[in-house]
Amino acid sequence: MVAELISVGTELLLGNIVNTNTQFLAEQCALLGLSQYHQEVVGDNHDRLAEVIRTALGRADVVILTGGLGPTEDDLTKEVCAEVMGFPLVEDAHTRKRIEQYFQNSIYKVIPDNNWKQAIVPEGAIILDNDNGTAPGLILEKDGKAAVLLPGPPGELYPLFFQQVRPYLEKKQPSVIRSAMVKVCGMGESQVEDSLLDLIDRQENPTIATYAKTGEVHIRVTAKAASEEEAKRLLKPVVKEIKSRLGDFVYSVKEKETLEEAVVRLLQKYELTVTTAESCTGGLVAGRLVNVPGASEVFREGFITYSNKAKRKYLDVSKATLKKYGAVSEQTAREMATGGVFATDCDACVAVTGIAGPDGGSEEKPVGLVYIATYMKDKVRVEQFQFKGNRAKIREQAVVKALDLLRRSILDNYR
Repeated sequence: MVAELISVGTELLLGNIVNTNTQFLAEQCALLGLSQYHQEVVGDNHDRLAEVIRTALGRADVVILTGGLGPTEDDLTKEVCAEVMGFPLVEDAHTRKRIEQYFQNSIYKVIPDNNWKQAIVPEGAIILDNDNGTAPGLILEKDGKAAVLLPGPPGELYPLFFQQVRPYLEKKQPSVIRSAMVKVCGMGESQVEDSLLDLIDRQENPTIATYAKTGEVHIRVTAKAASEEEAKRLLKPVVKEIKSRLGDFVYSVKEKETLEEAVVRLLQKYELTVTTAESCTGGLVAGRLVNVPGASEVFREGFITYSNKAKRKYLDVSKATLKKYGAVSEQTAREMATGGVFATDCDACVAVTGIAGPDGGSEEKPVGLVYIATYMKDKVRVEQFQFKGNRAKIREQAVVKALDLLRRSILDNYR
């Protein structure tokens, strides 16, 4: 079954708001096994909206429209869709009552006259009660086609979709699509693809797709089957083979788990405490760690030692090291990581020092040069990186590599 998404609103065309609804709905449709070939964004214009709806209904089985269900004159989605599909508009007593109740339970006791427009619906439409707003969702069915109309605010759209639209689409779609995610850090996308090339070349069902992220590669494995159980059965051996091939470069197979969550999980598992010692990243590594619920169990302290004086004062980096090798060096990174452990009496420290730019680089030490070190079990591990991009990009890449080096150091020392 083919689905097409239409986002309605001139504000989307002008870039006044980010169109997150399309991303959400596209992902949900894919999970349901719906094929998607087109997505449209159209402004609040009667003729252009009618043309887009007519075209979509001509090539898709289900058309999902978001936005344009409000009470103002430029909210045209319901009226235009009903016109294109040949449905007369009538007042729905049930929806009118719900609008009254909505205002009774809000701080606004007087109902503006234009809100009654939202009680006018296409005759015979399936009404989707909206518990978070005044505009109901609607489903219009005709000649084997369906148009699903949803309000634009995500706080209204998401609940409506999960509670009412998803079950509706599941009944119409004979097959299901389920995905598994394998998250990789420490390998580039081309390296990952090369390692899995034979699997990718002969893929049919499940399919394998790689996505490059900052410092990471995500591998989505997708299976189509008659049931969720069958889809999971198809996914399992492929995910297992990918994990076997990529080994410790895989940091998670959980869809929502982030790199920092995986690191905190490992620290908790082995009952370890950690300190961060940062120069060019300015506390970003610590920030990522403390964003994770439960990080207080494992995170001891964070040092931002931007100046040489701070490195000496808080991390006991020697004056001789700084003078001979400089702040951005393997030797300084090594002493920062060591100093962080002894200053806080923790189990591990991850240290970062580098040149984020745009100034400060030289031929010998160019912008983007970063040293990252970990101290763990009386062993120091230092890695050198040459990152590309602007200041923000260099710092972002350094944070990812620091978290990953900490992760791999834990595995090497405690597993």
